[in-house]
Amino acid sequence: MTDDSPSDRGWRGSPDLWLDAAQAVLVEKGVEAVKIMTLADRLALSRTSFYWFFKDRGQLLAALLDRWEAATTRHLVAATQEYAATETEAMLNVISTFLSDNSFDSGLERAVRSWAQQDAGVLARLQQADADRLAALRDLLERWGHAPDDADVRARTVYLVQVGYISMRVTEPLEERLARFPHYVEIYTGTRPPAQEMARFEARIGYRRAQDGQP
Repeated sequence: MTDDSPSDRGWRGSPDLWLDAAQAVLVEKGVEAVKIMTLADRLALSRTSFYWFFKDRGQLLAALLDRWEAATTRHLVAATQEYAATETEAMLNVISTFLSDNSFDSGLERAVRSWAQQDAGVLARLQQADADRLAALRDLLERWGHAPDDADVRARTVYLVQVGYISMRVTEPLEERLARFPHYVEIYTGTRPPAQEMARFEARIGYRRAQDGQP
């Protein structure tokens, strides 16, 4: 498609449209593949349309990092601040964040971690995000009475397990993962959530456990 094509004189897309395409390419192929012409071809738009919304590729990549933080760190920190009647409920709020890409985008997280291996600026931003996430988890545990050193170790345990799930691309049926939640919560907090609390939690996330003898 040439730069003087009809689409260049008409609809040019939108910032979010270009960002959606850039994110998809980043996740599928890595940051090296996030190129203006590649995105233009993907969107069937002219290359010059891009410049209506972004100064250059660097500005687009910066916007991608902002989107990553909004789709990961912001959700996790918010989860540590949700209302909870008990510490175990508070921890269920946190680890449930990782059940859906709508609350923690694991594909985008993996892509940014890969990107950080070749870009010192991205690495610094990732390390700051890791620090912010750990601080939020420590604060949560300290609010529930854990001493600072104990809260730090427990927070690291929570976080490194979840990052391990993402980095290793662990896949497991939701029923199987939820069955592990009481054990995880006990490891993370020292207390196992009671059955009725787990039942309320499962109802809140829309999970319905199969009854004996039923599919």
